[in-house]
Amino acid sequence: MSRKQITGIGPAPRTGVDDSGCPILHVDMDAFFASVELLDRPELRGRPMIVGSPAGRGVVLSATYEARAYGVHSAMPMSRARRLCPQAAVIPPSHGKYAEVSRGVMEIFHAITPLVEPIASDEAFLDVGGARRRLGPAGAIAALIRAQVLDRFGITCSVGVASSKFVAKLASKQCKPDGLLVVPADEVVAFLHPLPVSALWGVGERTEQALVRLGIRTVGDLARVPPATLQRELGQAVGTHLAALAWGRDERPVTAHAPDKSIGNEETFAVDVDDPEVIRRELLRLSEKVAARLRKGGHVGRTVSVKLRRADFSTITRSRTLKEPTDVAQEIYATACGLFEAAGLERVRLRLVGVRMENLRAADSASHQLALGERETGWREAERAMDKAIRRFGPDAVLPASLVRGRLDEMEA
Repeated sequence: MSRKQITGIGPAPRTGVDDSGCPILHVDMDAFFASVELLDRPELRGRPMIVGSPAGRGVVLSATYEARAYGVHSAMPMSRARRLCPQAAVIPPSHGKYAEVSRGVMEIFHAITPLVEPIASDEAFLDVGGARRRLGPAGAIAALIRAQVLDRFGITCSVGVASSKFVAKLASKQCKPDGLLVVPADEVVAFLHPLPVSALWGVGERTEQALVRLGIRTVGDLARVPPATLQRELGQAVGTHLAALAWGRDERPVTAHAPDKSIGNEETFAVDVDDPEVIRRELLRLSEKVAARLRKGGHVGRTVSVKLRRADFSTITRSRTLKEPTDVAQEIYATACGLFEAAGLERVRLRLVGVRMENLRAADSASHQLALGERETGWREAERAMDKAIRRFGPDAVLPASLVRGRLDEMEA
């Protein structure tokens, strides 16, 4: 095969690589949260480091590659990560910092092409077909992006270049960390078929077990099975989907500015909590964060949902759809409290709570219908004034009184 994997920053070598049929890039930051933290902690470079709760609660948000060598990975329970790598430095997350760097990275992408589809704060698909006349071949554009991200932010990213989103994402994973991999259009099948079948989108643990029972372990094995057999064993939709991916067929375009489907926040407590007042205080804090994100993104939502995880890790969710969409924290909070009370968990020890707003649409101030007796200047105006104060003076500039009392109680304890 003539596909090239390139590590380090520089122009993509052209010898033997035909990227003319490869307009799709998948750009993925390397250990994003951990890499951002290392900018302020250079003394930790080369050492195992985990971003997560130092108290050992919750899950791993990010880990350096030195920690990953011990089996640590994102979404792993922190307690298990600490057992696997007890010598790792554990850094609490700084979400504001990550959001700022993410915005800057996305600005780099948008300067290349308007066809940018973010799929997380640290990764996105780009269609650079229209940028090639201005900036050169796709491989060279990928190298340019990597150089700009490193120069501006001091962090690395890996880029897959291919003819489809599916193959580009696989390519970026193959060349991590700090790499660039071009998969020419006429070599997609040769690239895919040696890979384990679990590499395909849609193959989770249960599907993989079903395939292994059929003697299917690699993508090449899957490609040789008649689609009708896959449809019979896995269902019409899944069988058809996997049969297409096994031959590299993925017709989905890069979709720019995909709208948010929901906005939410959750919190894992340092110790399990069975005090309903503490739970309600946390629901208020989360409702404030969700509402602020709604207003910042120009959204309102109609469906409020809460997530409640017991100490034994069992989780329940409850949701309620409002008569009118809202971006007001007090309305979200009142609904979240009602859902919490209806769940019957007021005296049950909880490990985690979350608040989420769903059924979103673009905000339109003219569409808000005042309820009978509601003042024109109320919570909405007050919360927008709070937004301005927070932007100017920082996140703790203005807090609801109950959250201030909560902090004082914690300090006294």
